[in-house]
This record gives sequence, C-alpha cells and structure tokens, in this order.
Amino acid sequence: MIFKQPLRPGISLSAIGLGGHEYLGDGSSRGFNEDFKSAVKPGYRAEGYGGEARQQLLGRALEAGINFFDVTIDPEKEALGRNLRKAVMPAPFHVQTRPEGMGYGYDPGNRKMAEPALLRAEVVRILELMHCEWIDFLNIPIRQSALDGDPEYMEKIRENVAGLKRDGFVRFATAENFSGEATYMEQIDAGCFDALVMNFSFADDAAREDVLPRAHKAGMAVFARELFLKGVLFRMGEEAGLTDRSQLARLSLKWNLGVPEVTSSIIGVRDTGELENCLSVLADPVLTIEEGDRLEQLRQTSVYREYAESRRAKFLG
Repeated sequence: MIFKQPLRPGISLSAIGLGGHEYLGDGSSRGFNEDFKSAVKPGYRAEGYGGEARQQLLGRALEAGINFFDVTIDPEKEALGRNLRKAVMPAPFHVQTRPEGMGYGYDPGNRKMAEPALLRAEVVRILELMHCEWIDFLNIPIRQSALDGDPEYMEKIRENVAGLKRDGFVRFATAENFSGEATYMEQIDAGCFDALVMNFSFADDAAREDVLPRAHKAGMAVFARELFLKGVLFRMGEEAGLTDRSQLARLSLKWNLGVPEVTSSIIGVRDTGELENCLSVLADPVLTIEEGDRLEQLRQTSVYREYAESRRAKFLG
C-alpha cells in the first residue's frame, strides 16, 4: 500500500480508500436506488448489509493495508462498525462519515448543522450506531445557499467543529459541497477543516486549477471519489472500443494516484475480485505510455466531452 500523511490530520492514510456502498444486481448502489427518501434520513433500516461477502471484502482490504473507510447512509455505518469489531486489525483505521438529513439539499439552508445541540446529538447517534468512541472524519456537506442565507454560518460551523473536537466526539472535519469551487474555497479558508472530499477524476478535474493547490497549501487531506463516474467511464469505453472494464477501472485509478494533492482515492467495489483489480495498480502506479494513449482515446469520445464539459461548468459555476 502507498500511504500519505498530510499536515493537518497528521496521520498516515492509505492512497486507496474503501467506500461503504453495497450494490444491487444492476450495479447501482443500495439504499439510494431502493428508497431514496428514506435512505437519507437518520434511523433508516435495511436488511442484508455487511453480510459474509462484505466481511470478506473488508478483511481483504485491511490485509492489503487500506486504512481509510467512507460510509454514508445508516445501514452502511452500522455494517462497517459491526464488521470492524469482528475483524483482525493489522493497523489503526480511520472512518469518514456524515450527519444524516443535515447536509446537501436534505435540510434547506443546512440549518441543522449550524445548531450545536442538533449536530452533537446526531454525532452521538452515529457513535452509538457504529459502536465507536469517536468519528475520525466528520463530513460537513454545505451548500452555498447556507452561506448566502446566513453571513455567520461558517463561524457557527467553526464553533461546532471545535466543540466536537474538544469534547472528543470528532477527531477531524471534512469539507464537502455540491456547489462547486467558490464554496470549497470558502471552506478551505475557514480554517476549521482538516480535509476535503469531492468527485474527482480524469474527466472531472477542474479542482486541479485552484482548489487542490489551496488545500495543499493549507496542509489538508484530499479525498477523491466517483473515480468510475457512476458507470459513465464504461460508456466512454464502449464508444472508444475499450470494453475491458477491469482495465478501465485501473486506468482511472492510476490517473488519480498520479495527482500529488490527492491523499486517498475512494473506490466502490462489489466483491474481492474488483478490489484485487484495483489493488493490482499498486505494483506499478504510474501510467505507462500505452495507458496514457488509452485515456486519450476515452477523451476523444462524445460521452467524455459531454460529461467533462457538464462537470466543469457545474464546478466552476
């Protein structure tokens, strides 16, 4: 495993992180594609999470040196906490998760995260659900509308994060938003975040221009996700005549590993076979000339152009 140690968290994190999504037969993620409205609320229950296959996947990830795990909805949180208690721990691990029903557009103006008692109660609920002593990285997903609607919003977040850290509930805070560059810049400059997480890949890389350099200067960790573009990567491959999905996944992951500011690239995999495919890039993480040519083939497709232009426009606002 490759490890990186950004200044702000000051801990070693695996360059490949494991996402907590479990998947339906068609490859879409569970929860969000089963009952979206319920899945993003605290207390959501679902059967079958964290079963034998997932335990095997987690065990292999730990064995390979992966020490960074990201979970979103409650069944993922509960399953990871349960399985980590059963697993053999070769080294310390670190978990990132988010408060439910408070971020993104789930709560207009993200008011709940600005209320100390509400955010603290949600953090305590998560700790009880996962049977953990603290949250390593608490993801704070803010929308620009929250900042526009309350000039003191970021100061409230700063105070809330400081209180949670002081009382031992949270070790680090992660900045996130789906509003784009300007919001990330404000989050970085706030000084209360130790890391940021974002959709980031060879087809969604506008953050390389200003956001990642500023985060790096601030000593922050950077977590990248959606390396496979929710399956759009494979549509690009089909148009380009590159139909080996395992190869495409390796290409995209290698590209991310080559971005120096990225601390950990979070992968979503269904089984140990897909995990092993991703782990195989560690033997030679630098893109070869031939692999660079294949990425260029993908960039020439209409699927790539449409996706990349859309993502860039959305990120830059």
